[in-house]
Amino acid sequence: MQAHQEAEGATHGPTTAPIFWIGVAFSSFQLVTAAYSPLSSLVVRSVHVGFLMLMVFAFFAALHRGRRIVIFDWALGGLGFLLAFYHWVFEAELVLRSGDPSTMDLVVGTLAVALVFEAARRMMGPALPLICGAFLAYALAGEWLPGGLAHRGYGYDQVINQLYLGTEGIYSIPTYVSSTYIFLFILFGSFLEQAGMIRLFTDVAMGLVGHTRGGPAKVSVVSSGLMGTINGSGVANVVTTGQFTIPLMKRFGYRADFAGAVEATASMGGQIMPPVMGAVAFIMAETLNIDYVEVVQAALVPAILYFATVLWMVHLEAGRLGLVGLPREDCPSAMGALRVGWHLILPLAALVGLLFSGYTPLFSGTVGLALTAVVILGTPIAARMGPLALRMLFWVVVGVASAGFFRWGITAVVGVIALLVAACFVVKGGRETLRIALRGMVEGAKSAVPVGVACALVGTIIAVMTLTGLAGSFAQSIIGLAHGNLFFSLVLTMLISLVLGMGIPTIPNYIITSSLVAPTLLDLGVPLIISHMFVFYFGIMADLTPPVALAAFAASSIAKASGLRIGMQCMRIAIAGFVVPYMAVYDNALMLQTSDPVAVIYILTKATLSVGLWGAASIGFLFAPLSVLERLLAAAAAFALVAALPVTDEIGFLLAAVFLVQHEWRRRRAARTA
Repeated sequence: MQAHQEAEGATHGPTTAPIFWIGVAFSSFQLVTAAYSPLSSLVVRSVHVGFLMLMVFAFFAALHRGRRIVIFDWALGGLGFLLAFYHWVFEAELVLRSGDPSTMDLVVGTLAVALVFEAARRMMGPALPLICGAFLAYALAGEWLPGGLAHRGYGYDQVINQLYLGTEGIYSIPTYVSSTYIFLFILFGSFLEQAGMIRLFTDVAMGLVGHTRGGPAKVSVVSSGLMGTINGSGVANVVTTGQFTIPLMKRFGYRADFAGAVEATASMGGQIMPPVMGAVAFIMAETLNIDYVEVVQAALVPAILYFATVLWMVHLEAGRLGLVGLPREDCPSAMGALRVGWHLILPLAALVGLLFSGYTPLFSGTVGLALTAVVILGTPIAARMGPLALRMLFWVVVGVASAGFFRWGITAVVGVIALLVAACFVVKGGRETLRIALRGMVEGAKSAVPVGVACALVGTIIAVMTLTGLAGSFAQSIIGLAHGNLFFSLVLTMLISLVLGMGIPTIPNYIITSSLVAPTLLDLGVPLIISHMFVFYFGIMADLTPPVALAAFAASSIAKASGLRIGMQCMRIAIAGFVVPYMAVYDNALMLQTSDPVAVIYILTKATLSVGLWGAASIGFLFAPLSVLERLLAAAAAFALVAALPVTDEIGFLLAAVFLVQHEWRRRRAARTA
């Protein structure tokens, strides 16, 4: 935990001049390769990892300023960056001697893998490197293990060849996704944040729900949900929107631990909130070889349920405590905020439109990012154009120029951006706009580092599993332990995800569990995308589940409350995250894996009622405080609706009706006698 907090401080702390220019160079490299594809995929992945190594060790050199260790940090970073060019310089030779590495290949490969392990240790602490190290040890010494776990034995040269020289190890699918989609979308979110999207989302949320019962907490949920559409990072959401929403909730009567839990829970939901979602969604699409839109489609209803549940929980808690909303006159107008900042919505709208029109995430993200740059750089020019008609004309021109991306190619759009950059040097406020754009590039590069390092390191697990066939053996062990029972297999999968998540981020958690356990669920009849979404969900829940609960501890420093207590509250508030995955497995319509609209409406109704009952039972309030018997009845009805066994739906609806009638009758009787 200490190592993780130190790394968080490095990545989110002050930006030194070297880090600033490395970030600009990193983002520039990624933008050029995304737009023009001048290099082979393996070379792009290698240089991407080289930049990651340089930035990680630059972060720690900045932390250790004034100490001798700075030279050592810079030496490691420089070595990692130089090794990245090995695939670029010797690309043809490596292809010709594929499978038969030279001594130099083995030396360079060993150094590169060791640097990835050290970078991950510094960024995330020892847990993930130890897990990956165990897999590496299995590849080298697994032939001496007893029973079915033993493999036929592999030489050191075979292991390094698998880990470094091809696309099965540290340059495998996760690194490919990190070097393309993920970096681009992180940069997209960073640009929008620098342009003022956080303020826009907060004002819209304040205007929509700030004046309602428990309004400050609902502002947190809505603003974090909106931020999730462009950010996809739970901890980053906590430390951005939480700076405003957590103190606001505390000021209006919410307990510190509950306020922190609301922000942490809502922020983690950003990873499942379309259209951007989190990095895992892109890895999932690439792993399953499906369109990203299919992942978005599967995540849409559960994401809406997740945020609706969090809103419901804070509404009930506000009712139980008798909390009111903000005075309406203190809340900004949502429409007024949109009228001022509507141009910031254009890139997000373009991104969504392109994704759902069948374009690839890479193309859609590039267009969205180009449009964001045009909007940001064009703002000071539009502000100088005077009357509204002229400004509107300017934005029409901007729209036409951006649409030229499709007709005239990226070079035309780059030309438009270059003209805007030149204009910013002479227009009032333009130089500050250029600084905002550069800051967006740097912050995007910094945000991409923890994700990229995790993606590179978990490639070692993928390499070992493809080399040894470990995944098949593990899947058979799970089936044997659960005796072929689907429910017990789901529970075991959930526990594995939660335990792994106590020490590692969502991305490696998903990759490990989906590789080892998802085949088990497939053998038991669960569609592949459902099984992958199942482990994805519980990887997210792991960041809310004590004792580690990274999102909860990120909120604790702002809420001034125990991270453990915040984590316990998160488990209450995030009940949908624990319930919905099970319901989706037993009824695939919840993830829109059916063409029958009646089935979708039915499961959505059942799921909404179930999580609503779980919320009432957990908080102890509906229209009035609940008795112990009513809470037990609500919990029983909710469980029956989740169980998906013969007649359990009927029992669940019946118990729900009994609970609602009983509660309303008791409430009215109490009102008459008051």
